[in-house]
Amino acid sequence: MKSVVKVIAVLLMTSVLFPLNASAEGDAAEGASIFNKKCKICHTFAKGDKAKIGPNLFGIYGRKAAQFEDYKYSKGIIEADLTWDDATLDAYLLKPRDVVKRGKMVFAGFKKEQDREDVIAYLKTLKD
Repeated sequence: MKSVVKVIAVLLMTSVLFPLNASAEGDAAEGASIFNKKCKICHTFAKGDKAKIGPNLFGIYGRKAAQFEDYKYSKGIIEADLTWDDATLDAYLLKPRDVVKRGKMVFAGFKKEQDREDVIAYLKTLKD
């Protein structure tokens, strides 16, 4: 009986520290704010917009990398053969050069996991 009480106590304590309703989903509104501060300088995000220094990111989530028309991608990203899902985007947004060795993106990455989750949530909204 004491062990059951201990297990319940541990579960209650961890639920306070790590809420059960917490998820890896980010906040798209916060992601839009981060995008506008950090990404918009090089990327467009509206359907049909022309590329800037980097490609347009509309509809990127779930797509193969290096597919935006009228943008000259690096050999590194073409050869990387990536699909932009949660895991790939998280790794890329953390350290782009670790994922694509000879890529064009000069951005160092988002150190904060929450920032990456928020930006990914925002990128998911960029679709028809």
